[in-house]
Amino acid sequence: MDVLDDLLAGTRARGGVFNLTIMDPPWALEIVDEAALSLATMVRGSAWVRRDGIDPMLMSPGDVAVFTGPSPYVVGDALDTAAQLRIHPGGVCEPLPGAPVDYSARLGVRTWGGRVEGAAMVASGSYQLAGDVSRRLLTALPSVLVVPAADVAGTVMDMVIDEIQRDAPGQQSVLDRWLDLALITTLRAWFARPESQAPGWYQAQSDPVAGVALRMLHDNPAHPWSVVELADRVGVSRASLARRFTSLVGEAPMTYLTGWRLALAADLLRSTNSTVETVARQVGYANAFALSVAFKRVRGTTPTAHRRSSPLSAPEPAARRDGTHRR
Repeated sequence: MDVLDDLLAGTRARGGVFNLTIMDPPWALEIVDEAALSLATMVRGSAWVRRDGIDPMLMSPGDVAVFTGPSPYVVGDALDTAAQLRIHPGGVCEPLPGAPVDYSARLGVRTWGGRVEGAAMVASGSYQLAGDVSRRLLTALPSVLVVPAADVAGTVMDMVIDEIQRDAPGQQSVLDRWLDLALITTLRAWFARPESQAPGWYQAQSDPVAGVALRMLHDNPAHPWSVVELADRVGVSRASLARRFTSLVGEAPMTYLTGWRLALAADLLRSTNSTVETVARQVGYANAFALSVAFKRVRGTTPTAHRRSSPLSAPEPAARRDGTHRR
């Protein structure tokens, strides 16, 4: 399992919110849905993306944009077009002053706009994410990224219109899986682009030394790893591994492992009823006390306090009972 696989495993759509919006110039959407992660594609027409803190970005037909963080943003046909529709949490669509009266019309399932033949069509889906594993992926992404259609073209994006407008048994699950696949396709294309400034853990995956060590840490985080054992398994000296890993990933092997174990533990504490002792052993600590010491040192709080700070969600363990990470 590679690192991106592991992080995406913690970033799964469950009850994602989807919208298909069809508009005519001049048009603009203000999105205030507070989603942690959203994806949008221009099915028809082009648009400018505006968000505080970034330069405006142009989306051409077929391009895909990914938005991270809850701050609002505007998508419109021109930089000076005032928003006519506001998208709230849950996909609620609010017509704003000055909007054509028919822009509040529902054209079909999950579809809003003035007329079916409108010049611009934007399809979007959003995630609500809270886990620490997901956060490690989000922090590696900019506030807005746009990937050209040529890099993400294919059946994954082509199927979106039909699926968003369909109302069939199990449709939410179909849409959630589409959103996951679209996100994976887009992020893989984004990280391959020079301007992405891909994080160290992504770039290191292709390295014959650091990449192999990374995969071993992710395949079995509960193993009592040491730099000596990692180096032996990779087939290099301890000094060579430490130097290469730190240079590419940005932190030493054992520091990286600690952060990864604590991210897994944090999600387990919030998503399962497992005791702190059980969670500790699942992620590689000898007992609850050892996990508590590491948690307090790195995160400034205790596992119990962390668990209490968030309501318990549906159990979905991030690690298997044998101590290895869930594949």
